[in-house]
Amino acid sequence: MTDPNQVTPAEIEAAVADLKRQLQGAAAGGQSRIDCTQESIEQGLAKLVLTLIELLRRLLERQDIRRMEGGTVRDAQVEEMGAALMKLEQKIHELTNTFGLKPEDLNLDLGPIGKLLDDGK
Repeated sequence: MTDPNQVTPAEIEAAVADLKRQLQGAAAGGQSRIDCTQESIEQGLAKLVLTLIELLRRLLERQDIRRMEGGTVRDAQVEEMGAALMKLEQKIHELTNTFGLKPEDLNLDLGPIGKLLDDGK
């Protein structure tokens, strides 16, 4: 056993650093638990589904714009597509409010890839 009077400052620093690392590891372990209440599961599922629907809506909107610019759609079709996309957007906002989410909650951060949905709409 080491004599406590002969511990060097470097050994103390190493011990403190090791203790900090262990505490951070224990704290991180507590944060990784999943909240499995009925409300959190419903809200998480709603967030996932609404995010996917919003992504698809935006993709359809862009595709429709390209078709309009390319002249491959009739005016009546343009009106129908616009109305359908507006109704879908309204429904997404309605469901977002129903589940207590904000529109920005649907924009998932994918880490190094960036945000799922662009910020400019």
